[in-house]
Amino acid sequence: MDVETSAKGREALASVPNTPGAPKPDPIVVGDGITRTFGGLTAVDVEHIEIQRGVITALIGPNGAGKTTLFNLLTGFDKPDAGDWSFNGNRLAGLPAFKVARLGMVRTFQLTKVLSKLTVIENMRLGATGQRGEHFWLSMLPPLWRAQEQANTERADDLLRRFKLDAKREDFAGSLSGGQRKLLEMARALMVDPELIMLDEPMAGVNPALKQSLLGHVKSLREEGRTVLFVEHDMDMVRDISDWVIVMAQGKIVAEGRPEQIMADPAVIDAYLGAHHDADLSELDEARIEAEATAELDQEAKND
Repeated sequence: MDVETSAKGREALASVPNTPGAPKPDPIVVGDGITRTFGGLTAVDVEHIEIQRGVITALIGPNGAGKTTLFNLLTGFDKPDAGDWSFNGNRLAGLPAFKVARLGMVRTFQLTKVLSKLTVIENMRLGATGQRGEHFWLSMLPPLWRAQEQANTERADDLLRRFKLDAKREDFAGSLSGGQRKLLEMARALMVDPELIMLDEPMAGVNPALKQSLLGHVKSLREEGRTVLFVEHDMDMVRDISDWVIVMAQGKIVAEGRPEQIMADPAVIDAYLGAHHDADLSELDEARIEAEATAELDQEAKND
C-alpha cells in the first residue's frame, strides 16, 4: 500500500460516469441487490454499489437514509434480507464481523466502542489479530507468545504517537474525551493493518480543536494507499477530503460523483431539502395552502 495506489485510484475516477451504481475501474467492494427491512420499513435497497480502491469515498444522505445500516450489513454486524457483496473478490455475505475484519475490512462506530475500563494501550493491543497468547494452552507458555506481544506493543506505541495519544497511554479509555475516543478507535483499527477503513461519522461530537487533526489522519490513510469509506453530515469535510461521493436517500443510491458535481446535483438537493424546495409559489398556490390550513384549524376547533 503506497501513494502510487492512491494516485492511480483518483486518476481512474475521472472516467467514471456520474450515475448511481456506476462501475469503477478497480473496485475493492462490489455489492448487488442488498436489501434490509425492519417491519414495513425498507431501510436499505441498494441495486448495485462499487467502492474504488485507494481513494476516499463519502457516503452521504439525510437522516434515516440507510447509511449506517448499509455499513452494518457490509461489515457483518447485521444480516440483510437479500443481497451479495464481496471484498477483494471474497464473498462476504453470511460472514461474521470478526472474519470480515481479519480479511482487512474494518470499521469504526458513530458511538465509540472503546473498552472504557481498560487502558489506552490495552485497547490498542486488543486490536491486533492472530495473537498466540489468546489460545488456552499457549497462554500457559509465555516464551511462545511474549515476543509477538512485544512487537504488538511497539506497533501500538508507534500508532499512539502518530495520533498524539501517547501521553494517554496508561489512562483508562473511559477518561478520554469524545474526540480522543474517535482517535483511539481509528488507531486501534490500524492494528489490523487493513486495506479498507470504514468510518461512521468520524466528526460527530468532536470539538473544533480536534477536527483538523482527524481530517489530517483520514487523509494520511489515503496517502498510505488505504481505501477509506466514511459516513458524514459535515459537508465541509466531504468537500475537503473526499475523492468520490455516494448519495443515499430512502435506502437507495440516488447519485454518485465528484464532490463539486454532487453538491450541485438536483437529485442531491431534493434528497436533503425535498423536491421543489426552491420553487416560487404562485398566488393561487399560496391561496390554496392558506385555505387548507384555515380549514384544518376550523375542523380542530369544532372537534374541541
